[in-house]
Amino acid sequence: MPKINLSKVRKLLAIVLIAGGIFSVGYIIGINGFKARYDGKDPYRVTISRDLPLEHGDLDFSLFWRVWDTLATKYFDKTKLIPSQLVYGAIRGMVSAVGDPYTVFLPPSENKIVQEDLQGAFDGIGIQIGFKGTQLAVISPLPDSPAEAVGVKAGDYIIGIRDLENGVDLGTGGMSLPEAVQLIRGRAGTKVTLTLLREGNDSPFEVDIVRANIDVASVTLSFVGENESIAHIKVLKFAGETMDEWEDAVLSILKNPNIKSIIVDVRNNPGGYLQGAVDLASDFLESGETVVIEENADGTKEEFKVEKFGRFRNQNVVILVNGGSASASEIFAGALRDNNNVPLIGQTTFGKGTIQEPQQVDNGAGLHITIARWLTPSGFWVNEGGLVPDYEVEDNADTEEDEQLNKAIEVLSADSQE
Repeated sequence: MPKINLSKVRKLLAIVLIAGGIFSVGYIIGINGFKARYDGKDPYRVTISRDLPLEHGDLDFSLFWRVWDTLATKYFDKTKLIPSQLVYGAIRGMVSAVGDPYTVFLPPSENKIVQEDLQGAFDGIGIQIGFKGTQLAVISPLPDSPAEAVGVKAGDYIIGIRDLENGVDLGTGGMSLPEAVQLIRGRAGTKVTLTLLREGNDSPFEVDIVRANIDVASVTLSFVGENESIAHIKVLKFAGETMDEWEDAVLSILKNPNIKSIIVDVRNNPGGYLQGAVDLASDFLESGETVVIEENADGTKEEFKVEKFGRFRNQNVVILVNGGSASASEIFAGALRDNNNVPLIGQTTFGKGTIQEPQQVDNGAGLHITIARWLTPSGFWVNEGGLVPDYEVEDNADTEEDEQLNKAIEVLSADSQE
């Protein structure tokens, strides 16, 4: 088994969302044979070479340049023809032609949004978004967010975005994730209107949402059940700060002699860094056990194994999941169920089984490329339907009860009495 390069692993994303330009001094980028040099001062002054590099000398770029020149001579509003932005648009189009919504080119402004998401603080409405099929959809509203307050639910399809302050009123057909996020995000205190379609409803409806500063913790801890003997750990995402917050929660549990079992709650967790899922799962598994399998395009496989002492490996555990549990949270849940028969409670997970490698390209721009798919330790690919829970429980939105959490407490309480 080849040794895993951890410096590479820690840069891999198993995330269902792209969290959603400014051009930096000395921006230089090449795309299939032309180069644009932008000095960062005047967006209209870009030096462009039409010479193809030797390794791409067989490509025919005549149509590209014909369209470029036709725009330059015919388009009536020459102030809109900013060469640096046209170059970015060309790159974005090339990448989107792959047809994978998770393989995307991110100009600096959009790439900055992704980094903010992974750090946990931004201005917006507090929803995680992704694709269901080819349609933009809400993966989950964040707890106590403006979106949750107006009734936005996981699974809602987003078919329109309107922000009159910025002159935006668009349907979402063909829109990329970064484009959608950039439109939905905005200054705290401003309003955006989403047109939603909910399963079971025949007609779309609109919701007006006032943006706010969103500062979301990755991990929260509470104690539930009889005598508060069950630790309830919510993991909201696998981001940059998750491991530190996880360590705080683990220490609190280990110091509490009253704790008999653990609920790990990854409902509405859209994913994040793959290594974060490996690290957290390792606290429940034996050294050497497989957490996740990466399968590359050529069919070769690499296994990510437990490399530390699992502090909760002897604890009774259940995992809460739902349709907003995606990617890294599915890696975590699949690893514990496959290795330790840990039961999943709730609803079928999202089903996103690919891995993206984020690359920083030239002064703040980013490129996320799907490089592989991931499998659970038993070899299951979640794209084929997600993880189906062992206990199917719906959380009734018409009640204040958390039926899924109550079921988790019931299952653990029964286990402790056996």
